[in-house]
Amino acid sequence: MAMAQWRNGSGTLTVTGTGGGQGRRIPLRIAASYRARSRGLLGQDGIDGALMITPCGSVHCFGMRFTIDVAYLDRKFRVLAVRTMKPGRLGLPRLRARHVIEAEAGAMEQWGLRPGARVEIVQDVVDGN
Repeated sequence: MAMAQWRNGSGTLTVTGTGGGQGRRIPLRIAASYRARSRGLLGQDGIDGALMITPCGSVHCFGMRFTIDVAYLDRKFRVLAVRTMKPGRLGLPRLRARHVIEAEAGAMEQWGLRPGARVEIVQDVVDGN
């Protein structure tokens, strides 16, 4: 899916490659508008599943209430790096990162989301009629 086609909403994240999550389907929220990307997980006490912020190359945890895992993805949805970030931290920009996945700390290890893995993201279709 091209960047211009992403919309705020929900979808499913599947981890593949490098012994990843064996096709485990993870509920996903998608933040594609400026407002949704800026808000991210601020003000929340946790998340069920994950949040994809797109386009995005770096994140911060100022105003966050919990520690998160952050996966930086390239344009082909390959994981470039995974970092755990505590509230109040500023993440460094990642060269080649186009999307970021955020989840509660420890979740990505359970899912097999690690550098070199690929993810597949399917956005739920919303009928506009």
